[in-house]
Amino acid sequence: MKKRKRIKERNITMFAFSVPATVLYILFFIYPVGAGIYYSLTDWNGLTSQYQFVGIKNYIRVLFSSRFQNAILFNFKYTVLLVVSIVGLSLTMALILDSKIKAKDFFRGAYFFPAVVSMLTVGLIFNEVFFQVLPQIGQLLHIEWLSRSMLSSSKTAIYAVLITNVWQGIAIPTVLLMAGLQNVPQELVESASLDGARRWEVFKFITFPFLLPVLTVVMVLVIKDGLTIYDYIVALTGGGPGGATESTALLIYNHGFKEVNFSLGIAEAVVVTVIICSISFIQIAFSNKKSIYQEEEG
Repeated sequence: MKKRKRIKERNITMFAFSVPATVLYILFFIYPVGAGIYYSLTDWNGLTSQYQFVGIKNYIRVLFSSRFQNAILFNFKYTVLLVVSIVGLSLTMALILDSKIKAKDFFRGAYFFPAVVSMLTVGLIFNEVFFQVLPQIGQLLHIEWLSRSMLSSSKTAIYAVLITNVWQGIAIPTVLLMAGLQNVPQELVESASLDGARRWEVFKFITFPFLLPVLTVVMVLVIKDGLTIYDYIVALTGGGPGGATESTALLIYNHGFKEVNFSLGIAEAVVVTVIICSISFIQIAFSNKKSIYQEEEG
């Protein structure tokens, strides 16, 4: 009887501690998501209390909108460039900072500094760099392509945003990969080296498989950042020139708060959310099949 009483008291205590978190989760996540999906099926403009139920009309409009299609194409292109740049550079820097170099702790701290600065602040700083600093350097060196701001051309504006994002966004993936390198068994590395394996072979057959779970997390984070890019674009281009850098997040904001079409913006947000979740699910499922930590069946 005493044992049952203790179990019952423990269950009551655990339930009591879980209630506040559950209430907050429902209040600030479940309810807003549900309300958003409901309003996406209406013609609500976000200002008045008057609206009508229109069904999937907003979703049809989103899928056949050339503006939304251009925004999606921009996001996909930007995400591919961002993944290649950040994953490649962060992996390289993690390997360098994990090696035996002088002042390693100093470089680790200095390298992480950009991560603590807000995205909007970084964007405003680089806005001045692209409009003032680099063109002056290009004029002094008589380099024609550098004499013009990258932000003023529809062909190069995306790369200016990318450079800014990579400068700040590479820090956290590097730290995660450095932590992942600590899980690589050094005895395997030493054994492979003694057997005559080259550095590339050690990395390919030993280091990389152990880094794959961390790389999966990094990839998911970077893909999410690429598909939801907003702050850098607002600070650097505002979606221009000529709408060349209008991302889906900026398009949702413009529809909801500038063009007073809140229901259409919510429908676009739902579609983008489904796309991000689908890509993340496929990526994680594929990575799990390749993970060396996965136990073999049977």
